[in-house]
Amino acid sequence: MVASSLSDPVVRRATTIGLLAIVCWSATVGLVRSIAEALGPAGGAATFFTVSAVLLTLCRGLPRIRAFHPGYLVGGGLLFVAYEVCLALSLGYAHTRAQSLELGMINYLWPSLTMLLAVWAGQARARPWLWPGAALSFLGIVWVLTGDAGLSLHQFVLNLQDNPIAYGLAFLAAALWAVYSVLTRRHGGGQNGVPLFQFAVAATLWVHYALSDEPPLSFSWSSALQVLLLGTLTATGYSCWNHGIQKGNMALMAVASYFTPVLSMLLACVWLGTIPTLAFWQGVVMVTAGSLVGWHATRG
Repeated sequence: MVASSLSDPVVRRATTIGLLAIVCWSATVGLVRSIAEALGPAGGAATFFTVSAVLLTLCRGLPRIRAFHPGYLVGGGLLFVAYEVCLALSLGYAHTRAQSLELGMINYLWPSLTMLLAVWAGQARARPWLWPGAALSFLGIVWVLTGDAGLSLHQFVLNLQDNPIAYGLAFLAAALWAVYSVLTRRHGGGQNGVPLFQFAVAATLWVHYALSDEPPLSFSWSSALQVLLLGTLTATGYSCWNHGIQKGNMALMAVASYFTPVLSMLLACVWLGTIPTLAFWQGVVMVTAGSLVGWHATRG
């Protein structure tokens, strides 16, 4: 049994490494958007996922397919690919940088959706305040999308109608990751198919790019460095997280992960040079608080 006390230097170091994954993943929204602006939604995403898959394979190697449960390999693989494709394209299809922040926040509904699905699937038992927590997260997304108009269902619908494909992909991505998380817990058996899945994501996006009307890829030094940076951060994030959950303090990492929306939006705002409204940040806090309430409701 691996010790989990932070007084143990090995555990403390592994936990710190695991927490670095949150920083790496928090940079995703801003970088995905800026790469999409430079290379196109599909072409840009296909490029950085290819880089990420290669780097992750060099770091961890390709997994042994025969060791995987068929449900995880096929079902989990399809869900992982669909999630990453939906999220990347939703950010790329945003009409503005401000809208890409809203789409990025919708993705962070997945913790609440995962807990609800886990309870429904019998993988977790929840206290009554799970439901108010989930409701608070969903209310936070409505708050983010309605902005200074306040809690307005009419404004919420108008915002969705402004870019239904992008918003639809973002909501679908959140749901897909929740299903992936529950399925992985049931059939994953401790295996990690992410390197293989990332190659599948890249291949899917290259096919989409070939069938789309996006112009040929034209790299600049800036876009090439952004692709390399995001690919490196993605690969590093998965590696750090895997090390952290194996040897670090999982409870601390779990709590810290629920603050990812706040850090993600802060980094995206700095990178994209966008200043959201006060209502946007209020919604971010609501989503984060709702996730934390739900997490506490399913503990023990």
